[in-house]
Amino acid sequence: MRRLAFAVVLFAFLVFVAAGCGKSEPKAVPTNEWANDICGDLVTWTTTMKSVASSVKANPTKSGAQDAVNQAKDATSTLTDSLKSLGKPDTSTGDQAKSDISALADQLSADIDSIESSFKNASTASEVLASLSSSASTLTTMSKQVSDTFGKLQQLDAKGELEKAFSSSANCKQLTSG
Repeated sequence: MRRLAFAVVLFAFLVFVAAGCGKSEPKAVPTNEWANDICGDLVTWTTTMKSVASSVKANPTKSGAQDAVNQAKDATSTLTDSLKSLGKPDTSTGDQAKSDISALADQLSADIDSIESSFKNASTASEVLASLSSSASTLTTMSKQVSDTFGKLQQLDAKGELEKAFSSSANCKQLTSG
């Protein structure tokens, strides 16, 4: 009976150790795959944001603007969730790259919240136009944040692995050609 109890305890201990004590370190993702995933997410988001901009230009009313804001918020939420769920690239600076991408996701989320709040109380045509102008400025800031993050990623990558991955990614090429 003692041997059976010992075997059960030993088995439970081994399962616990094999499971990493309940905590798992995010697995590193091949660098090319990581870069392609990020750029793919950004291509989808950029395409949606261009469509949103066109729709609000076609219907610059309070309801048109609110529909556009809702679409932009949904697209940005999808993007930020995806960016945050990515693993880290399989490089020596993978943890920092993951951190930089998470920080970008937080910035984009805060920016879209700012756009949403600017339209929340806009009721007259002039208030909607003022909100549109403010939103255009925020969208420019968002674009700069993306660009700055990619610059930062390339600077922290002394071996050039991320830069090579971004330059060889089909999604990244699509992102920079449009």
